[in-house]
Amino acid sequence: MFDDRYSLAFKLYPYEQSTDQAAATVKRHPVVVMGGGPIGVATALDLGLQGIPVVVLDDHEGIGMGSRAICFAKRSLEIADRYGCGEPMLDKGVIWNLGKVFHEDRKVYEFNLLPEEGHKYPAFINLQQPYFEKFLVERVRQAQTNGAPIEIRGKNRVDAVDLRDDHVVLNVTTPDGPYTLEADWLIGADGANSPLRGMLGLDFEGRVFKDSFLIADIRMAADFPTERWFWFEPSHGSGASTLLHKQPDDTWRIDFQIGWDVDRKEEMKEENIRRRLDAMLGPDVDYEMVWSSIYTFQCKRMEKFRHGRVIFAGDAAHQVSPFGARGANSGMQDVDNLGWKLGLVIQGKAPDKLLDSYNEERAYGADENILNSTRATDFITPKSKISHIFRNAVLDLSEDYEFARPLVNSGRLSVPCTYDGLSLNGADVLTEGPARTRVGSPCPDAPLLHGYLLSRLGNGFKLLTIDADAPDQLEEDGIAVQRVALSVEDDPSGLLGERYLGDAKTAVYLIRPDQHVAARWDRFDEIAVRSALLKACAKD
Repeated sequence: MFDDRYSLAFKLYPYEQSTDQAAATVKRHPVVVMGGGPIGVATALDLGLQGIPVVVLDDHEGIGMGSRAICFAKRSLEIADRYGCGEPMLDKGVIWNLGKVFHEDRKVYEFNLLPEEGHKYPAFINLQQPYFEKFLVERVRQAQTNGAPIEIRGKNRVDAVDLRDDHVVLNVTTPDGPYTLEADWLIGADGANSPLRGMLGLDFEGRVFKDSFLIADIRMAADFPTERWFWFEPSHGSGASTLLHKQPDDTWRIDFQIGWDVDRKEEMKEENIRRRLDAMLGPDVDYEMVWSSIYTFQCKRMEKFRHGRVIFAGDAAHQVSPFGARGANSGMQDVDNLGWKLGLVIQGKAPDKLLDSYNEERAYGADENILNSTRATDFITPKSKISHIFRNAVLDLSEDYEFARPLVNSGRLSVPCTYDGLSLNGADVLTEGPARTRVGSPCPDAPLLHGYLLSRLGNGFKLLTIDADAPDQLEEDGIAVQRVALSVEDDPSGLLGERYLGDAKTAVYLIRPDQHVAARWDRFDEIAVRSALLKACAKD
């Protein structure tokens, strides 16, 4: 069911015949991305802004129907900010930090996802996926006018791939007929059902959950606050659990847990969806149905995300339940991890094995997401009488006892993972430094006298010094590092020191292009910094 006013602008990249289709010889491109959703377009944007030519092939001409993903986390917005499109997303999105958990009609507790101050972006915004995609594509168009070598080809369906030792051959179908092109690297960002994965005979490993959820996006003028509300066993009886989120344009997302053995065709009839909505909202609430769907979810991933010259990202590589908003947000972290590594390899500044660390780090992240998502799903959908009793006892206790609240799991919401103990990590000898900025961690933002830390760090390798001397720039084997020099005068709130110094007096951080900590020290040591830089690029 779909209201066509919700389509925004379907044809963001309408079909046009490319020069490759009429070429006398097969054209080879440095990078081809298969899939024009948010992960595919973000990948193209990341690479294109580095000056690397990239072609996106998509079998549609723009945004798909429905809202699909709606919760975009702080980290995804920070990544989008570096690409140049974070602020329009923030302006359009509905900001929220507070969540409330109910059992039947009782509020058992609430939580704040961003209890601390001093961040440019909030913990989450609610923004329909079509808007998220639209802002990415608009940024691509802007980058193209400034010379970024990005091309998006709509109505270009990949029907076959041939994986060679040093490139990939693709057979593509268009409205004007088929053609062939080649790619040095092929990125699979073609979604959960990934045709590319099927073409290569690859599959997922993991678990399918036997439950069904009905999504209904409705448009209504309501006085619900801008919060995440989750009901276990709501008294209105229209689902074993219910989730309510506000979106832009007076649109609301409601998820009903409806069970495994349901007649999907019957449940999707408008009168039956309205029956559930009326039971929840009351008979006197006016609303307009925008979009609806039924989904069953799984927590699975590919064994390996890299297969020679083919690399998978987003839902094509891993899938989780929607509880915790870890799907699209995890995909954006894939892009952030892959982009700088592939860029260095293509530019000849890093060895091919650097791309193996993409699999190492993002499989690690996927496992963390799958663990959290599985735990949430088991709590929300207990599969035995005993687990159901335990779940409800926890909910009852959490109303009055703080110790029980961490056990309530309506979805541990998405945060970026720390790559503890992985191969690119360098030395961590800031002995009195905070644990939250240890080596492998994503950099937390902090307010400065002028602006915010993450904006100052930007792209590329950075040497962040706090009350420590160091050269303004250095280069090692073709890799440049620029210094970001800060002092106590730049930190009027004290939050930079709290997040990056701890009990230390001075600090030096080597920051990767994806704003993860590569190494840290209490003072500048040129030999140590150069060694850590080589290790971060798999050149040690």
